[in-house]
Amino acid sequence: MKMFRNKDFRILTLAFLSLSLLLTIAGFMIGMETGLLILVTVVLFYMMIFGYVALRNRAIEKLSDYLRRIVAGHITMDIRDNREGELSILKNEIYKVTLMLTEYNDLLKREKLLLTDQMADISHQLKTPLTSMMVMVDLLRDENLSMEKRNEFITMMSNQLNRIHWLISSLLKISKLDAGVVTMKAEKIPSDNLIKKSLDPLLISMEIKEISYSLVSDHHPIICDIEWTSEAILNIIKNCIEHTSPGGTITIQVRENPLYSEILIMDNGSGIVKEDLPYIFTRFYRGKNASPDSVGIGLAMAYRIITSQNGDILVHSEIGKGTTFAVRLYKK
Repeated sequence: MKMFRNKDFRILTLAFLSLSLLLTIAGFMIGMETGLLILVTVVLFYMMIFGYVALRNRAIEKLSDYLRRIVAGHITMDIRDNREGELSILKNEIYKVTLMLTEYNDLLKREKLLLTDQMADISHQLKTPLTSMMVMVDLLRDENLSMEKRNEFITMMSNQLNRIHWLISSLLKISKLDAGVVTMKAEKIPSDNLIKKSLDPLLISMEIKEISYSLVSDHHPIICDIEWTSEAILNIIKNCIEHTSPGGTITIQVRENPLYSEILIMDNGSGIVKEDLPYIFTRFYRGKNASPDSVGIGLAMAYRIITSQNGDILVHSEIGKGTTFAVRLYKK
């Protein structure tokens, strides 16, 4: 029988039979009736133990079969048991673990599909400027090409290289955030310093596009990681510049309340259509009003940075009137 394959059961049986034999012999030495009584008692007791172990083994076999089916992919079975006992508790715990592993497996599948889509998006984003540069390189090989055209192509190639550099740099940053290897510092930073650090890299592009800005601040310090937070605000302002016409204005307002520090970034640009608003922080999402050079990663990275610091970004927009981003960093 299968139960005798169990070494512990064999040892228990051997010990029980040895003890039973000694008790039976001792009983017969006392008297025939005593010996028979002990013998019958021992046999009945052993049959009870044998039956209990057999039932126990059958339940364990069913449990083993359940686990084999789970491994084979049959994850819809339910083995929960409302009866009392250690085996019932074990069944319930195994069922809980099975549900947890099933959910984790589904999450991995979704992440795998997401990664596949992201890789396709990244490949597309890199392929476009690379293809453009390859064409321009072929054109530059033409000895009869005028110096004016040659300089124009070189400028265009430089712009494409800058775009690739920004894309790769942004992807590396957001990958670090996704991997959880970034530790956000919680330091008191003067709000003016934070805004200045965010604005400085964008001043030339704002000047070229003739976009002005104004800053209204109560000069209260903001608790944040200045490097990462300035990166987030930079990406939001960059998005505002892309959607603001030449001669437009961007207003930045910093204010404080007992719950959070808030940075309002407002433009008077084209606005975001209502259908796009729920998705603007989704990675690689490009709305209907997105500029041709938009990659769809800047706002996603900004949102990831702010939420990693116990913060949030709210957005309100009206077509033809502009967009307002509210960056809120909640106090600990």
